[in-house]
Amino acid sequence: MQIDMKEVKIFSGTSNVELAEKIAKRLGQKLGDAQIVRFKDGEIYVRVDETVRGRDVFIIQPTSGPVNENLMELLIFIDALKRASAKTINVLMPYYGYARQERKSSPREPITAKLVANLLTTAGANRLVGMDLHADQIQGFYDIPVDHLQALPLLAKYFLSKGFKGDDVVVVSPDIGGVKRARKLAEWLDCKIAIIDKRRPKPNLSEVMNLIGDVEGKIAIFIDDMIDTAGTITNGVEAIMNRGAKESYICCSHAILSDPAVDRLAKCPVKEVVITDTIRLPEEKRIDKIKVLSVDVLFAKAIERIVKHESVSELFDSIDTFEE
Repeated sequence: MQIDMKEVKIFSGTSNVELAEKIAKRLGQKLGDAQIVRFKDGEIYVRVDETVRGRDVFIIQPTSGPVNENLMELLIFIDALKRASAKTINVLMPYYGYARQERKSSPREPITAKLVANLLTTAGANRLVGMDLHADQIQGFYDIPVDHLQALPLLAKYFLSKGFKGDDVVVVSPDIGGVKRARKLAEWLDCKIAIIDKRRPKPNLSEVMNLIGDVEGKIAIFIDDMIDTAGTITNGVEAIMNRGAKESYICCSHAILSDPAVDRLAKCPVKEVVITDTIRLPEEKRIDKIKVLSVDVLFAKAIERIVKHESVSELFDSIDTFEE
């Protein structure tokens, strides 16, 4: 996969350099030269050390934890590129921080996902490329093009390679809100779905109330867009195992894994936790149960299609998209 580097530059923030390097390598390129410095008082300084004048620039920066640090770094990087006369500034945000604050569920709450959209646009971004946004309506917060990538075919391909397909398998949504996502995976695996009916008395705490669907004797695959403290997903696994499931797997796009998520997953009766590398996974969180799939091929192909003015949505028509 080759693109004309004379017109394109690829840069990375500090949030997930490993993923950025893999994406650039897929395109036969090296990451652009830039200095990112943090002063003792917390200020962030960015300087681009090569010309970007008249170039289409792609900057890769998931705004995972520390969210505010990485978001501010991205904004400063965009400003530096804009002032250096980049032709277009395309933000590749594999994980969109603040995506869970996308609506007002009670009075006097912010819609912070919209605020982030305003900040990125005002800073000078010309395009956003995200993956599995927590809510589809986030695309509508922007007045610039938004390409919404999906990890679903990548996850489906992995489970199909293990022979998980048909009536022996059930895809489980950990809550009502994830039913659409579960149905899509079930279509790939040609199986039925089940739904966990949960109650959330407060943030990062959930209780399983009911199970909708049949899991007895089946291989259960839980799917969610993100795993934070893992309370919801591990409670769900225990509930379906108690109801006769043969074995269980978990998959998600974004592994936030805030404490005590890793400990919960380690103790949970789940056989494997399949995640992607949209968020960098530190060594201390790499337990044996966790399987990491890379989204580098998908983002590299998205960059190539954007540069060539080709359809990005066609990437999700087949799992063959993820062939190297």
